[in-house]
Amino acid sequence: MKNIHDFSVKTITGEEKSLSDYNGKVLLIVNTASKCGLTPQLREMQELYETFKGQAFEILAFPSNNFAGQEPLEGKAIQEFCSLEYRTTFPLFDKIDVIGLNRDPLYSFLSSKKENGKVNISPKWNFQKYLVNKKGEVIDYFLPITSPTSSSVIKKIEKLIAQ
Repeated sequence: MKNIHDFSVKTITGEEKSLSDYNGKVLLIVNTASKCGLTPQLREMQELYETFKGQAFEILAFPSNNFAGQEPLEGKAIQEFCSLEYRTTFPLFDKIDVIGLNRDPLYSFLSSKKENGKVNISPKWNFQKYLVNKKGEVIDYFLPITSPTSSSVIKKIEKLIAQ
């Protein structure tokens, strides 16, 4: 079965990045948007990122404009918004489709149990979170309304880092 390490994506600056570079790390993969009521979660994502800094953990943010046009920005403008408004330092990737006919292959994998073996739910809105273990296997998901700093998210990350 495929895992997350089989995919390559583009960074926010347009460089190709193999997700195999994250082998051995727990990942929280989140579709983001700059004009959403949930956008303040970027601050919480940064808090979470700092909490686990230096441990086998990364947050990967994928901007998407699939929900009510809430990501009108592109490339450098998204990067500037995230860093200036929310002081984010976690990896930010190119804007992609996370649902629909043009859905990025990564998100097809994340949201299909047939492909990932565990989780079968497409993003319901901006800030849906997918949790991936160190081997690149999709383990769980959190709905958009779940805070990145909630105890349920933190406990699962801690458990996966310890494995």
